[in-house]
Amino acid sequence: MLGVPTPAPPSRTTTAGVKMIIDCHVHVNAFTPEHGRTSRALLGRPSFRFLRWYLGMHGMGFETERALSRALAMQLEDATELDAAVILAFDAVYGNDGRLDDARTHLHVTNEYVRELADRHPKMLFGASVHPYRRDALAELERCARNGAVLLKWLPITQGFDPSDRRCFPLYEVLAHYGIPLLSHTGGEKTLPNIDTRVADPALLKPALDRGVTVIAAHCGTRSAIGEKSYVDTFVRMARDYENFYGDTSALNLPLRCYAYPYIMEDDRVRAKLVHGSDWPLPAIPMPQFVGFGGCARFMLDRNVLRRDIRIKRAMGFGDDYFHRSASLLRMPSRAPMRSPLRAGGARHYAA
Repeated sequence: MLGVPTPAPPSRTTTAGVKMIIDCHVHVNAFTPEHGRTSRALLGRPSFRFLRWYLGMHGMGFETERALSRALAMQLEDATELDAAVILAFDAVYGNDGRLDDARTHLHVTNEYVRELADRHPKMLFGASVHPYRRDALAELERCARNGAVLLKWLPITQGFDPSDRRCFPLYEVLAHYGIPLLSHTGGEKTLPNIDTRVADPALLKPALDRGVTVIAAHCGTRSAIGEKSYVDTFVRMARDYENFYGDTSALNLPLRCYAYPYIMEDDRVRAKLVHGSDWPLPAIPMPQFVGFGGCARFMLDRNVLRRDIRIKRAMGFGDDYFHRSASLLRMPSRAPMRSPLRAGGARHYAA
């Protein structure tokens, strides 16, 4: 095991004064035009074939979409250790001209659909996604903020943009104004097709940090396949250097990403920047070097992946401070300013 949890300052609390445990990284798919799309090419990839088998998904229509959201709702209800989960939208790909790039969009989950799910399920929170190159990006981000988005989700290497591009800067001003954190994928990605692997580097998020945005680097810069470049060293350095830089542990309970645990847990300053995320519906697989062979057998008997991920991490030494950290970072309703920086003339224009 990796040891006992290190002391940390108590987390801030929710509006009710209760410390919540929130999973900040949970996915859904869309299979109907009004909710988005999942391409046939994506469904044919080995990673998606596995997930479809694992979840018992058949076809690609309304019934499949409803079955997936029901499965998530049931696991959330059953996981009493978890108070809520951020359900993530996923914006389409947009080109440099700001137009929708349908040919390169393999996954699209609309903000409206995720907000509807969050409205229907008490344990679901609305995680928005807005591509920064789209022509209406600022207006869409404003709309999501008004509709209760608790964070903004990006996956640059799949959505095809550079977080250090000046076109992102106005969005950073809006995020900082509303107190909405940015959850941005860092490191490798094999579930979805890659457009530009060069933008996997966490260092490209420095412009957001410099503008006061709370940034959560999804996966802590880990590689997703043998031979890929790892950015864990960059993540560790930035977690030490930037007060507003964090990393979620989503998908770290997978064989190809778990190598990062010793690096991110050995330094108290870095460990105090870790945020709970699962990357559901990806499975949580315990590793014997961290929990022992008996622990592996015991945890794999739990079919609730959300709960299993929590129990594995507790066995590894993650304490309450880690599990409560999401609630202190997310833009919960009581901490949401209502006056728009756009209407106040506060957001500047940046040319492409």
